[in-house]
Amino acid sequence: MQPDRPPIDPDVDLQVPGQRTELRQGTASLLAAVAAGGVVGGLARHGLTVAWPYPPRGFPWAIFTVNVSGCLLIGVLMVLVTEVWRAHRLVRPFLGTGLLGGYTTFSTYAVQVQQAVAVGAVRTGLLYLAGTLLTALAAVWVGMALTRLATGREPHPGRRGSELT
Repeated sequence: MQPDRPPIDPDVDLQVPGQRTELRQGTASLLAAVAAGGVVGGLARHGLTVAWPYPPRGFPWAIFTVNVSGCLLIGVLMVLVTEVWRAHRLVRPFLGTGLLGGYTTFSTYAVQVQQAVAVGAVRTGLLYLAGTLLTALAAVWVGMALTRLATGREPHPGRRGSELT
């Protein structure tokens, strides 16, 4: 966030002409940051799925690894941009929404669960369904905890999410 410009209000009423201009400030650079990050993240995910294919009844390790590692990195990023760095206003959109949003793929995860069940691998599908969810949530917590440990930061009492560690 730039100090000379107030943050965008999430409750902008597009029917009020004076509030519409708030959305025009820096929109192109924001979209470019998200798009660039999304390209890099999507290519990284695609590379892993090509390098690590799985049989129809097998466990989809590539997407499992992508989602869990992406969640770990989201935990790291959350601590860095909220507690450690005074980050440029495009860092979070590029890294969080773009790169990690393009890298992780919970829609593919849902489709792969459905496909496993459809081919009769119900146990694998259910293991993948529950295992990804639990492991991904744990990965966010571990990413946050390790980053706080590495940077010497303590969770802030009263800050949303501080109860995780």
